[in-house]
Amino acid sequence: MDSVQDVLVTLARRHAFADLEALTDDPVVVAVCEFGQRLLSLDAEDFAVEAREVPPALRRRARACTMPQTPREQPRGALESLRPAYGLLLEVIAVRWHRRELSPMVAALHIASEYLPLLAFEPVLGHAGDPARWPAGLTAPGSRFGVIGDRECDHTKPEQSAAGRTLRVAGEPAEGWRAYFDRQHSQVAGALATCVADCRNPCTAMDWVAPERRDGLTSRARVALAFADTPLVRLRHAAPVGHGFGVPSPEEVQEAWQRSRIILAKHEVGQAASAEDGFPLPGLPSLFSAIAAAPVPPSTLLDDIAAHLVTLLRSS
Repeated sequence: MDSVQDVLVTLARRHAFADLEALTDDPVVVAVCEFGQRLLSLDAEDFAVEAREVPPALRRRARACTMPQTPREQPRGALESLRPAYGLLLEVIAVRWHRRELSPMVAALHIASEYLPLLAFEPVLGHAGDPARWPAGLTAPGSRFGVIGDRECDHTKPEQSAAGRTLRVAGEPAEGWRAYFDRQHSQVAGALATCVADCRNPCTAMDWVAPERRDGLTSRARVALAFADTPLVRLRHAAPVGHGFGVPSPEEVQEAWQRSRIILAKHEVGQAASAEDGFPLPGLPSLFSAIAAAPVPPSTLLDDIAAHLVTLLRSS
């Protein structure tokens, strides 16, 4: 018969942080479990908050995936680069798949789809869509970006509103900054992608992009938009009574991903999704890497937290 310690170690290795927390009264183990559960739940606002019992190296890696909570907060975390955050998203997707927790897995895929255009823009921006560092050319003479009510602009009204807000939010109080990220930043991501990949009436908003980089950006942004409309991501909206009902089966997820890969393969950048890279949804890390124009492997942050918990449990 397994000892209590063996059971707890097994829970740690399975990333069952909430279950492990409920079964231990060790305050250090509890704190590390809370830290791991926030990451697994993608509670990005609190990834590294009040986690003094967690080794600094793990906290630093978590902070790299976090949106700054004030306009001037340093370091800039996921506004500096989204690649660490997408590595964590991939790890969360894999953990949820192996635990057959498909509803939160599909939710993680939906989050990935919303911000994917910013991953495409990162190489040309030099950051991951930081509202404090938008290029001046975004509002050059003749630009419609952020102009609310302009009927020549292909942005939806919510996108126009979000685009206008992103140009001034760096000067707002922390409360306004956080409200913007809660409700509008993902719409700005889609608006930027529309500008370079889908606009029927181009203005000067994207003239700041160097001509030699324009084609690559357009291709990557177009695939980012296409991913958001794939059968895999649409699983998030497939429930007849709204989100949270009708959890897909593993077979449904696999079938939706196979159909998605066929759709994405129509684009040169999207052909990366056809790679057999050993991921539970084969080709997903390769697709994100192609859109980022840089390697985006799955993180090992959750695994390393689990390993740290095992060490703590065995030494107690």
